[in-house]
Amino acid sequence: MDINTLAAQSDINDPPVLLAELRPGREPLYDWKSSCETWSVAFSPDGSWFAWSQGHGIIKLIPWPLEDEQLRPSSYRPKSQCYKGSEVQRKGSLKEKVLDCGQIVWGLAFGSSPSPVGRKLWPHFRQQEAGSGSTLLLLATGLSNGHVKVWDVQTGRLLFNLSGHQDVVRDLSFTTNGSMILVTASRDKTLRIWDLKKDGKLIQVLSGHTHWVYCCSISPDCSMLCSAAGENSVLLWSMRSYTLIRKLEGHQNSVVSCDFSPDSAVLVTASYDTTLILWDPYTGEKIRQIIHVSLSRDLDYSNPEPQLSSLRSVCFSPDGLHLASLADDRFLRIWSLELQEPLSSAPVTNGLCCTFYPRGGILATGNRDGHVQFWTAPRVLSSLRHLCRSALRCFLPTYQVLALPIPGKMKEFLTYRTNY
Repeated sequence: MDINTLAAQSDINDPPVLLAELRPGREPLYDWKSSCETWSVAFSPDGSWFAWSQGHGIIKLIPWPLEDEQLRPSSYRPKSQCYKGSEVQRKGSLKEKVLDCGQIVWGLAFGSSPSPVGRKLWPHFRQQEAGSGSTLLLLATGLSNGHVKVWDVQTGRLLFNLSGHQDVVRDLSFTTNGSMILVTASRDKTLRIWDLKKDGKLIQVLSGHTHWVYCCSISPDCSMLCSAAGENSVLLWSMRSYTLIRKLEGHQNSVVSCDFSPDSAVLVTASYDTTLILWDPYTGEKIRQIIHVSLSRDLDYSNPEPQLSSLRSVCFSPDGLHLASLADDRFLRIWSLELQEPLSSAPVTNGLCCTFYPRGGILATGNRDGHVQFWTAPRVLSSLRHLCRSALRCFLPTYQVLALPIPGKMKEFLTYRTNY
Protein backbone atom coordinates (compact mmCIF):
# COMPACT_ATOMS: atom_id res chain seq x y z
CA MET A 1 0.00 0.00 0.00
CA ASP A 2 1.54 3.33 -1.07
CA ILE A 3 1.49 6.62 0.80
CA ASN A 4 -1.30 8.09 -1.35
CA THR A 5 -3.60 5.18 -0.50
CA LEU A 6 -2.86 5.59 3.20
CA ALA A 7 -3.66 9.30 3.04
CA ALA A 8 -6.96 8.69 1.24
CA GLN A 9 -8.21 6.69 4.21
CA SER A 10 -8.11 9.68 6.59
CA ASP A 11 -11.20 11.69 7.59
CA ILE A 12 -11.46 15.49 7.43
CA ASN A 13 -11.92 15.76 11.21
CA ASP A 14 -9.04 13.45 12.09
CA PRO A 15 -5.78 15.03 13.29
CA PRO A 16 -2.89 14.81 10.80
CA VAL A 17 -1.35 11.33 10.90
CA LEU A 18 2.36 10.85 10.27
CA LEU A 19 2.68 8.63 7.20
CA ALA A 20 6.44 8.61 6.69
CA GLU A 21 9.64 10.35 7.70
CA LEU A 22 12.84 10.71 5.70
CA ARG A 23 16.20 11.56 7.24
CA PRO A 24 19.53 12.64 5.74
CA GLY A 25 21.64 9.75 4.52
CA ARG A 26 25.04 11.29 5.22
CA GLU A 27 27.01 12.49 8.20
CA PRO A 28 27.33 16.28 8.82
CA LEU A 29 30.04 17.88 6.70
CA TYR A 30 30.27 21.17 8.58
CA ASP A 31 30.69 22.27 12.15
CA TRP A 32 28.18 25.11 12.09
CA LYS A 33 24.55 24.38 12.87
CA SER A 34 23.05 26.29 9.96
CA SER A 35 24.16 23.67 7.44
CA CYS A 36 21.67 20.94 8.29
CA GLU A 37 18.18 22.47 8.19
CA THR A 38 15.49 21.50 5.69
CA TRP A 39 14.57 25.03 4.67
CA SER A 40 12.46 24.00 1.72
CA VAL A 41 10.45 21.07 0.34
CA ALA A 42 8.47 20.95 -2.92
CA PHE A 43 6.30 18.71 -5.09
CA SER A 44 6.45 19.00 -8.86
CA PRO A 45 3.29 20.47 -10.45
CA ASP A 46 2.21 17.08 -11.82
CA GLY A 47 2.89 15.36 -8.49
CA SER A 48 5.44 12.92 -9.93
CA TRP A 49 8.48 14.24 -8.01
CA PHE A 50 9.31 15.38 -4.50
CA ALA A 51 12.33 17.63 -3.84
CA TRP A 52 13.91 17.74 -0.41
CA SER A 53 16.63 20.11 0.75
CA GLN A 54 18.10 17.79 3.35
CA GLY A 55 20.95 20.03 4.51
CA HIS A 56 24.69 20.21 3.77
CA GLY A 57 24.06 21.43 0.21
CA ILE A 58 22.37 18.16 -0.77
CA ILE A 59 19.02 17.86 -2.56
CA LYS A 60 17.13 14.63 -3.07
CA LEU A 61 14.78 14.26 -6.02
CA ILE A 62 12.44 11.39 -5.21
CA PRO A 63 9.85 9.88 -7.59
CA TRP A 64 6.38 10.03 -6.08
CA PRO A 65 4.69 8.17 -4.49
CA LEU A 66 7.19 6.78 -2.01
CA GLU A 67 7.80 3.08 -2.23
CA ASP A 68 7.10 0.65 0.59
CA GLU A 69 10.68 0.51 1.84
CA GLN A 70 10.73 4.30 2.25
CA LEU A 71 7.65 4.20 4.48
CA ARG A 72 9.64 2.38 7.15
CA PRO A 73 11.45 4.86 9.46
CA SER A 74 14.55 2.64 9.64
CA SER A 75 15.12 2.53 5.90
CA TYR A 76 17.23 5.42 4.59
CA ARG A 77 19.82 5.83 1.89
CA PRO A 78 23.28 4.98 3.23
CA LYS A 79 26.03 7.58 3.26
CA SER A 80 27.95 5.93 0.42
CA GLN A 81 25.16 6.68 -2.06
CA CYS A 82 24.99 10.42 -1.42
CA TYR A 83 27.32 12.10 -3.87
CA LYS A 84 27.14 14.55 -6.72
CA GLY A 85 25.01 13.34 -9.60
CA SER A 86 24.19 9.96 -8.04
CA GLU A 87 21.12 8.09 -9.24
CA VAL A 88 19.15 5.20 -7.83
CA GLN A 89 16.94 3.18 -10.18
CA ARG A 90 13.27 3.09 -9.20
CA LYS A 91 10.35 1.19 -10.64
CA GLY A 92 9.41 2.48 -14.07
CA SER A 93 11.46 5.11 -15.88
CA LEU A 94 11.96 7.56 -13.01
CA LYS A 95 15.21 7.54 -11.07
CA GLU A 96 15.86 8.92 -7.62
CA LYS A 97 18.59 11.56 -7.80
CA VAL A 98 20.95 13.23 -5.36
CA LEU A 99 22.12 16.72 -6.35
CA ASP A 100 25.14 18.29 -4.72
CA CYS A 101 24.75 22.08 -4.91
CA GLY A 102 28.03 22.82 -3.15
CA GLN A 103 26.33 25.43 -0.94
CA ILE A 104 23.61 25.45 1.71
CA VAL A 105 20.22 25.25 -0.04
CA TRP A 106 17.59 27.72 1.18
CA GLY A 107 14.85 27.53 -1.44
CA LEU A 108 13.39 25.13 -4.01
CA ALA A 109 10.90 25.62 -6.84
CA PHE A 110 9.71 23.45 -9.73
CA GLY A 111 8.96 24.90 -13.14
CA SER A 112 7.70 23.26 -16.33
CA SER A 113 7.08 24.14 -19.95
CA PRO A 114 5.60 22.20 -22.88
CA SER A 115 7.57 24.20 -25.45
CA PRO A 116 10.82 25.68 -24.16
CA VAL A 117 13.13 27.66 -26.40
CA GLY A 118 16.67 28.85 -25.90
CA ARG A 119 20.10 27.43 -26.50
CA LYS A 120 20.29 25.58 -23.17
CA LEU A 121 16.70 24.35 -22.79
CA TRP A 122 15.82 23.16 -26.26
CA PRO A 123 18.25 20.19 -26.51
CA HIS A 124 16.96 18.81 -23.20
CA PHE A 125 13.37 19.23 -24.29
CA ARG A 126 14.02 17.43 -27.59
CA GLN A 127 15.72 14.60 -25.69
CA GLN A 128 12.73 14.17 -23.37
CA GLU A 129 10.23 14.54 -26.24
CA ALA A 130 11.81 11.49 -27.83
CA GLY A 131 11.48 9.67 -24.52
CA SER A 132 8.56 9.23 -22.15
CA GLY A 133 7.38 12.82 -21.80
CA SER A 134 7.00 16.03 -23.77
CA THR A 135 7.18 18.54 -20.90
CA LEU A 136 10.48 19.86 -19.62
CA LEU A 137 10.59 19.88 -15.81
CA LEU A 138 13.15 22.04 -13.99
CA LEU A 139 14.15 22.47 -10.35
CA ALA A 140 15.53 25.85 -9.25
CA THR A 141 17.61 26.04 -6.06
CA GLY A 142 18.49 29.14 -4.06
CA LEU A 143 21.91 28.99 -2.42
CA SER A 144 23.76 30.64 0.44
CA ASN A 145 26.32 32.28 -1.87
CA GLY A 146 23.62 34.22 -3.76
CA HIS A 147 23.60 31.92 -6.79
CA VAL A 148 20.62 30.11 -8.28
CA LYS A 149 21.25 26.68 -9.79
CA VAL A 150 18.64 25.26 -12.15
CA TRP A 151 18.55 21.51 -12.83
CA ASP A 152 16.90 19.29 -15.42
CA VAL A 153 14.82 16.95 -13.25
CA GLN A 154 14.75 14.07 -15.74
CA THR A 155 18.53 13.87 -16.19
CA GLY A 156 19.82 15.55 -13.04
CA ARG A 157 22.03 17.84 -15.15
CA LEU A 158 22.83 21.41 -14.17
CA LEU A 159 21.45 23.80 -16.81
CA PHE A 160 21.97 27.26 -15.30
CA ASN A 161 24.07 28.87 -12.60
CA LEU A 162 22.46 32.30 -12.27
CA SER A 163 24.45 34.97 -10.45
CA GLY A 164 23.56 38.50 -9.44
CA HIS A 165 22.24 38.37 -5.89
CA GLN A 166 24.67 39.61 -3.25
CA ASP A 167 23.42 37.43 -0.39
CA VAL A 168 21.46 34.26 0.40
CA VAL A 169 18.68 33.41 -2.07
CA ARG A 170 15.94 32.62 0.42
CA ASP A 171 13.01 31.72 -1.85
CA LEU A 172 12.03 31.13 -5.48
CA SER A 173 8.82 30.95 -7.52
CA PHE A 174 8.05 29.95 -11.11
CA THR A 175 5.13 31.15 -13.19
CA THR A 176 2.63 28.35 -13.77
CA ASN A 177 1.81 29.18 -17.40
CA GLY A 178 4.90 27.52 -18.89
CA SER A 179 6.64 30.82 -19.65
CA MET A 180 9.69 29.76 -17.60
CA ILE A 181 9.82 33.07 -15.73
CA LEU A 182 11.58 32.60 -12.40
CA VAL A 183 11.43 35.01 -9.44
CA THR A 184 14.11 34.87 -6.75
CA ALA A 185 14.06 36.57 -3.34
CA SER A 186 17.24 37.35 -1.43
CA ARG A 187 18.68 38.67 1.77
CA ASP A 188 20.19 41.44 -0.36
CA LYS A 189 16.68 43.04 -0.08
CA THR A 190 15.84 42.56 -3.77
CA LEU A 191 13.85 40.27 -6.01
CA ARG A 192 15.13 39.32 -9.43
CA ILE A 193 13.16 38.18 -12.48
CA TRP A 194 14.84 35.68 -14.82
CA ASP A 195 13.68 34.41 -18.22
CA LEU A 196 14.95 30.85 -18.65
CA LYS A 197 13.61 30.66 -22.20
CA LYS A 198 16.14 33.37 -22.98
CA ASP A 199 18.96 31.34 -21.47
CA GLY A 200 18.55 32.74 -17.96
CA LYS A 201 18.47 36.42 -18.91
CA LEU A 202 17.93 38.81 -15.99
CA ILE A 203 14.98 40.95 -17.05
CA GLN A 204 14.20 42.95 -13.90
CA VAL A 205 15.42 43.77 -10.40
CA LEU A 206 12.69 44.72 -7.91
CA SER A 207 13.74 46.99 -5.06
CA GLY A 208 11.50 48.30 -2.32
CA HIS A 209 12.15 46.21 0.75
CA THR A 210 14.35 47.53 3.56
CA HIS A 211 15.05 44.12 5.15
CA TRP A 212 15.89 40.58 4.06
CA VAL A 213 13.30 39.15 1.67
CA TYR A 214 12.06 35.87 3.15
CA CYS A 215 9.40 34.72 0.72
CA CYS A 216 7.96 35.27 -2.74
CA SER A 217 4.85 33.82 -4.35
CA ILE A 218 3.46 34.25 -7.86
CA SER A 219 -0.32 34.09 -8.19
CA PRO A 220 -1.59 31.05 -10.15
CA ASP A 221 -3.02 33.37 -12.83
CA CYS A 222 0.51 34.84 -13.19
CA SER A 223 -0.71 38.42 -12.78
CA MET A 224 0.74 39.24 -9.34
CA LEU A 225 3.79 38.66 -7.20
CA CYS A 226 3.79 38.88 -3.42
CA SER A 227 7.02 39.37 -1.48
CA ALA A 228 7.52 39.23 2.28
CA ALA A 229 10.57 40.57 4.12
CA GLY A 230 11.59 41.24 7.71
CA GLU A 231 8.96 43.97 7.78
CA ASN A 232 5.42 44.35 9.09
CA SER A 233 4.06 44.65 5.56
CA VAL A 234 4.14 42.77 2.27
CA LEU A 235 4.52 44.13 -1.24
CA LEU A 236 2.35 43.24 -4.23
CA TRP A 237 3.92 43.59 -7.69
CA SER A 238 2.53 43.36 -11.20
CA MET A 239 3.92 40.41 -13.14
CA ARG A 240 3.10 42.23 -16.36
CA SER A 241 4.85 45.56 -15.79
CA TYR A 242 7.09 44.52 -12.83
CA THR A 243 5.96 47.58 -10.90
CA LEU A 244 4.66 47.90 -7.35
CA ILE A 245 0.87 47.63 -7.10
CA ARG A 246 0.39 48.19 -3.36
CA LYS A 247 1.72 47.62 0.12
CA LEU A 248 -0.37 45.52 2.50
CA GLU A 249 -0.07 46.66 6.11
CA GLY A 250 -1.64 44.95 9.10
CA HIS A 251 0.88 42.69 10.81
CA GLN A 252 2.69 43.74 14.00
CA ASN A 253 5.95 41.92 13.31
CA SER A 254 8.01 40.48 10.45
CA VAL A 255 6.08 38.65 7.73
CA VAL A 256 7.88 35.42 6.87
CA SER A 257 5.61 33.45 4.54
CA CYS A 258 2.90 34.06 1.92
CA ASP A 259 0.81 32.07 -0.54
CA PHE A 260 -2.03 32.62 -3.02
CA SER A 261 -5.21 30.56 -3.22
CA PRO A 262 -5.49 28.35 -6.33
CA ASP A 263 -7.91 30.82 -7.95
CA SER A 264 -5.66 33.83 -7.08
CA ALA A 265 -8.56 35.51 -5.24
CA VAL A 266 -7.06 35.31 -1.74
CA LEU A 267 -3.58 35.93 -0.38
CA VAL A 268 -2.50 34.55 3.01
CA THR A 269 0.45 35.94 4.99
CA ALA A 270 2.10 34.56 8.14
CA SER A 271 4.05 36.60 10.66
CA TYR A 272 6.16 36.40 13.77
CA ASP A 273 3.26 38.26 15.44
CA THR A 274 1.49 34.84 15.67
CA THR A 275 -1.21 35.70 13.13
CA LEU A 276 -2.36 34.71 9.68
CA ILE A 277 -4.07 37.36 7.59
CA LEU A 278 -6.24 36.64 4.56
CA TRP A 279 -6.20 39.50 2.05
CA ASP A 280 -8.00 40.43 -1.11
CA PRO A 281 -4.96 41.12 -3.31
CA TYR A 282 -7.03 43.15 -5.78
CA THR A 283 -8.32 45.68 -3.24
CA GLY A 284 -5.79 45.35 -0.41
CA GLU A 285 -8.65 44.68 2.01
CA LYS A 286 -8.09 42.42 5.02
CA ILE A 287 -10.66 39.63 4.73
CA ARG A 288 -9.91 37.72 7.92
CA GLN A 289 -7.30 37.47 10.66
CA ILE A 290 -6.46 34.22 12.45
CA ILE A 291 -4.59 34.26 15.75
CA HIS A 292 -2.44 31.31 16.79
CA VAL A 293 -3.30 30.43 20.37
CA SER A 294 -0.73 27.99 21.74
CA LEU A 295 -1.88 24.38 21.93
CA SER A 296 0.90 23.18 24.23
CA ARG A 297 -0.27 21.97 27.63
CA ASP A 298 3.12 22.85 29.10
CA LEU A 299 2.68 26.58 28.59
CA ASP A 300 1.28 28.94 31.20
CA TYR A 301 -1.78 30.51 29.61
CA SER A 302 -1.98 33.17 32.34
CA ASN A 303 1.33 34.54 31.12
CA PRO A 304 1.37 33.98 27.36
CA GLU A 305 4.59 34.31 25.40
CA PRO A 306 3.65 35.28 21.82
CA GLN A 307 7.06 34.40 20.44
CA LEU A 308 6.37 30.73 21.14
CA SER A 309 3.70 30.80 18.43
CA SER A 310 5.71 32.80 15.90
CA LEU A 311 4.85 31.44 12.48
CA ARG A 312 7.33 29.88 10.09
CA SER A 313 5.30 28.78 7.07
CA VAL A 314 1.81 28.84 5.58
CA CYS A 315 0.36 27.30 2.41
CA PHE A 316 -3.00 26.81 0.67
CA SER A 317 -4.39 23.37 -0.10
CA PRO A 318 -4.99 22.50 -3.77
CA ASP A 319 -8.76 22.77 -3.30
CA GLY A 320 -8.47 26.27 -1.84
CA LEU A 321 -10.57 25.35 1.20
CA HIS A 322 -7.80 24.75 3.74
CA LEU A 323 -4.56 26.23 5.04
CA ALA A 324 -1.61 24.63 6.77
CA SER A 325 0.66 26.52 9.14
CA LEU A 326 3.79 25.75 11.15
CA ALA A 327 4.57 27.68 14.32
CA ASP A 328 7.37 27.77 16.87
CA ASP A 329 5.09 26.27 19.52
CA ARG A 330 5.90 22.94 17.80
CA PHE A 331 2.53 22.35 16.17
CA LEU A 332 1.29 21.85 12.65
CA ARG A 333 -2.21 23.27 12.24
CA ILE A 334 -4.79 22.65 9.53
CA TRP A 335 -7.34 25.43 9.08
CA SER A 336 -10.65 25.65 7.27
CA LEU A 337 -11.38 29.00 5.63
CA GLU A 338 -14.78 28.85 7.31
CA LEU A 339 -13.50 28.55 10.89
CA GLN A 340 -11.46 30.68 13.31
CA GLU A 341 -10.21 27.64 15.24
CA PRO A 342 -7.87 24.99 13.80
CA LEU A 343 -9.63 22.11 12.12
CA SER A 344 -6.91 19.78 13.44
CA SER A 345 -3.32 19.84 14.66
CA ALA A 346 -0.31 17.61 15.25
CA PRO A 347 3.01 18.04 17.08
CA VAL A 348 5.95 18.90 14.81
CA THR A 349 9.31 19.62 16.41
CA ASN A 350 11.24 22.58 14.97
CA GLY A 351 9.16 22.81 11.80
CA LEU A 352 10.39 25.26 9.15
CA CYS A 353 8.39 24.72 5.95
CA CYS A 354 5.29 23.00 4.64
CA THR A 355 3.65 22.27 1.30
CA PHE A 356 0.67 20.27 0.03
CA TYR A 357 0.78 17.47 -2.50
CA PRO A 358 -0.78 19.00 -5.66
CA ARG A 359 -3.55 16.41 -5.79
CA GLY A 360 -4.43 16.86 -2.12
CA GLY A 361 -4.56 14.53 0.85
CA ILE A 362 -0.87 14.80 1.84
CA LEU A 363 1.22 17.53 3.46
CA ALA A 364 5.02 17.59 3.65
CA THR A 365 6.93 19.42 6.41
CA GLY A 366 10.65 20.07 6.84
CA ASN A 367 12.47 20.78 10.11
CA ARG A 368 15.75 21.99 11.57
CA ASP A 369 17.20 18.48 11.84
CA GLY A 370 17.19 17.97 8.09
CA HIS A 371 14.19 15.63 8.25
CA VAL A 372 11.02 15.70 6.18
CA GLN A 373 7.71 14.27 7.33
CA PHE A 374 4.57 13.39 5.38
CA TRP A 375 1.16 13.87 6.99
CA THR A 376 -2.43 13.15 6.09
CA ALA A 377 -4.36 16.27 5.09
CA PRO A 378 -8.09 16.92 4.57
CA ARG A 379 -9.42 15.42 1.37
CA VAL A 380 -12.94 16.68 0.73
CA LEU A 381 -15.35 16.84 -2.17
CA SER A 382 -15.69 20.53 -2.95
CA SER A 383 -19.23 21.87 -3.05
CA LEU A 384 -20.67 23.02 -6.37
CA ARG A 385 -20.84 26.53 -4.91
CA HIS A 386 -17.13 26.58 -4.19
CA LEU A 387 -16.25 25.06 -7.58
CA CYS A 388 -18.28 27.75 -9.33
CA ARG A 389 -16.66 30.46 -7.22
CA SER A 390 -13.16 29.16 -7.97
CA ALA A 391 -13.87 28.88 -11.70
CA LEU A 392 -15.25 32.41 -11.81
CA ARG A 393 -12.45 33.96 -9.75
CA CYS A 394 -9.78 32.44 -11.95
CA PHE A 395 -10.54 35.12 -14.56
CA LEU A 396 -12.60 37.80 -12.77
CA PRO A 397 -10.80 40.18 -10.36
CA THR A 398 -12.69 41.59 -7.38
CA TYR A 399 -13.73 44.87 -8.99
CA GLN A 400 -15.35 43.01 -11.88
CA VAL A 401 -17.21 40.72 -9.46
CA LEU A 402 -18.51 43.75 -7.55
CA ALA A 403 -19.79 45.22 -10.82
CA LEU A 404 -21.93 42.16 -11.62
CA PRO A 405 -25.75 42.68 -11.46
CA ILE A 406 -26.21 40.03 -8.73
CA PRO A 407 -27.37 40.13 -5.07
CA GLY A 408 -24.97 41.52 -2.48
CA LYS A 409 -24.74 38.28 -0.53
CA MET A 410 -23.64 36.48 -3.67
CA LYS A 411 -20.94 39.10 -4.22
CA GLU A 412 -19.76 38.58 -0.62
CA PHE A 413 -19.50 34.85 -1.24
CA LEU A 414 -17.64 35.26 -4.53
CA THR A 415 -15.13 37.64 -2.88
CA TYR A 416 -14.63 35.34 0.14
CA ARG A 417 -16.18 37.84 2.58
CA THR A 418 -18.58 35.13 3.70
CA ASN A 419 -18.77 31.38 3.30
CA TYR A 420 -22.54 31.14 3.27
